[in-house]
Amino acid sequence: MKKPIGIFDSGIGGTSIWKEVIKLLPNENTIYLADSKNAPYGEKSPNEIIELSIKNTELLISKGCKLIIVACNTATTNAIDYLRKNYNIPFIGIEPAIKPAALLSKTGAIGILATKGTLTSSLFEKTAKEYTKNITTIEQDGEGLVPLIEAGKLNSTELNKLLSTYLEPMLNFNIDHLVLGCTHYPYLIPQIKKIVRKNVVIIDSGEAVAKQTKAILLKNNLLSTKTTANQHQFYTNTQTKTITKILNDVLVDFSIEKLEF
Repeated sequence: MKKPIGIFDSGIGGTSIWKEVIKLLPNENTIYLADSKNAPYGEKSPNEIIELSIKNTELLISKGCKLIIVACNTATTNAIDYLRKNYNIPFIGIEPAIKPAALLSKTGAIGILATKGTLTSSLFEKTAKEYTKNITTIEQDGEGLVPLIEAGKLNSTELNKLLSTYLEPMLNFNIDHLVLGCTHYPYLIPQIKKIVRKNVVIIDSGEAVAKQTKAILLKNNLLSTKTTANQHQFYTNTQTKTITKILNDVLVDFSIEKLEF
């Protein structure tokens, strides 16, 4: 099956998922949509998030994608049920990894750094309620982080100060797991490690999403067996500089194009 895997996010964050996918599935072609013009989704209403997700989905389907990864926690929690009901294609969603954090916590306290759109969604509430009954959960809206990451300011004083403001109060509750509930946030792990204690385990969803993608491709007989050179196409509706920089450690060929969508 030579058709590509489609991936979309409200910008460059979902590339953290894309990297895990191509690592596990090296024979697959991919198309990635970076909807940076509308980032961050976490500050939009549920209806706006659904509309943007529809737009991204239809563009990926028009380009022949066989499966779509909603590489955005906010879009998953607000729109994936609608997408699954209305499009005849497999969807892989992303949720904050609350379950493993809660099950593995020894101090009985976990931190969750996510967007407002994720933290206020019914899906997040349901998951948190199910797995954190006997766990202290410190939820923090990472307002302002996504725009700084999108602007390429990963190591700026402004970003580090904001990150410290969000994370330091969690340490007062003796958290031992920090759940990253936004696909942009794995790019902040080096900075996060400088703030939190060494015993704090940082959890993101990338590897789990890649494994689920493989399982769904196998189940639907969609897994690629080709051995020819892969095609990895990135589309962004803003400037290409930031996404190019964020992919500078990738060892596969890819192309990036600015596209109005």
